[in-house]
Amino acid sequence: MPELSQVQRTAPHSALDADAVRAAYKRWAGVYDAVFGGVSAWGRRRAVAEVNRLPGTRVLEVGVGTGLALPHYAPDKRITGIDLSTEMLALARQRVRADRISNVDGLHELDAEATGFPDASFDIAVAMFVASVVPNPRRLLGEIRRVVRPGGHILFVNHFAAERGPRWWVERALAPASRKLGWHPDFSVAGLFTDQERRAATFTSVPPAGLFTLAHLPN
Repeated sequence: MPELSQVQRTAPHSALDADAVRAAYKRWAGVYDAVFGGVSAWGRRRAVAEVNRLPGTRVLEVGVGTGLALPHYAPDKRITGIDLSTEMLALARQRVRADRISNVDGLHELDAEATGFPDASFDIAVAMFVASVVPNPRRLLGEIRRVVRPGGHILFVNHFAAERGPRWWVERALAPASRKLGWHPDFSVAGLFTDQERRAATFTSVPPAGLFTLAHLPN
């Protein structure tokens, strides 16, 4: 919410690191659902529907946050969620208990760029609004590719920067505030995918107004 080979950053102070992400989401945790839950709902629903449609039961949700997606997975999907934010995970665990969600195998405080899971642990990984949050998106994708089995599926829902027009100017203007926002407003598709990965992936525009994109990469 975050290069044409590297993440576009307008100045050194805009760079994110794990501490900046933790601090940002500690601030956002209590109001995240109210502020972002509505605008991100379309993308979340589309991503979960795609997970439910795909073969395989072992699902990794990267950046599970407050657990907004957890009630919507099909009962046969076994969900493991990870997040860097202690506060967001506490709210996700409350949601699992309150909604009596029975197909969540675990919610773990882990760095998405170095999870520690064994190779090929999951059939599907889904990362919603995460790619522009992490310090090293390419490292994130490399780790996801490692923990998803060959022949499995990787899904991202994310805001990707416009390449031209008025939105491009707004995103560039917001870029220096990345550390306070906790995400890169000017994050490009090429900041996540190599050219080869981009050709292999499918991209679907997601409401509202195409602000988000669902990317599906076979592993």
